[in-house]
Amino acid sequence: PWYKGWEKETKAGKSTGKTLLEAIDSIEPPKRPSDKPLRLPLQDVYKIGGIGTVPVGRIETGVIKPGMVVTFAPSNVTTEVKSVEMHHEQLTEGVPGDNVGFNVKNVSVKEIRRGNVAGDSKNDPPLGAASFDAQVIVLNHPGQVGAGYAPVLDCHTAHIACKFAEIKEKIDRRTGKSVESAPKFIKSGDSAIVKMIP
Repeated sequence: PWYKGWEKETKAGKSTGKTLLEAIDSIEPPKRPSDKPLRLPLQDVYKIGGIGTVPVGRIETGVIKPGMVVTFAPSNVTTEVKSVEMHHEQLTEGVPGDNVGFNVKNVSVKEIRRGNVAGDSKNDPPLGAASFDAQVIVLNHPGQVGAGYAPVLDCHTAHIACKFAEIKEKIDRRTGKSVESAPKFIKSGDSAIVKMIP
């Protein structure tokens, strides 16, 4: 037969096989950042009869467990996690990559929403930002863009207008070096560091 199979070098040594299934089985799972503080961006918040408020989202870092006290940013709501489940099964803990639903005490669905981020209130909880600096590239925009422009940003599951408070500097897209300090405007093709206000 012409097909000799496959082989690949891994940290554990050499692995070989004949089938696609064996190749998939030989893939080393990625390291999950479960040692970092909990960050869980909410995809949705449900109100379930007889249970209560159930936020749902994918864990990016850290772990979530029943009994843990979590804080939602930027809503600034703190509450206890009653239970955690995935695919209708109760979990003792959720780890990065898991899409989980978790039941929270005494929180109404009006207090938290998609785009909020849940974190452990005792270990570096997430905070809302009054402003932040971002590197932006203007891909295709008619005319020019100046301070006061307010595009909609998507960050994890949040979808929110953020204002260009000031254009701090124009930079070279390839090198990242500053080419102009405090320009009045930027246009299509330009890259810049901008102070943004949500």
